[in-house]
Amino acid sequence: MESVKLTWVQDGAEGRRESAVSYSPAAAEDYKRYKEAQDGVSDVQIVPAQT
Repeated sequence: MESVKLTWVQDGAEGRRESAVSYSPAAAEDYKRYKEAQDGVSDVQIVPAQT
């Protein structure tokens, strides 16, 4: 099964942030919408998880 992670830009933080856990592609879409709704978060992307 393919695993993916989320990356995003957080206001006030240097560089991109990355999720500590991996998700299925279907679940990642839900978490992406949740993350995009948070204040100070932008450029949320779904990327392949390194295994």
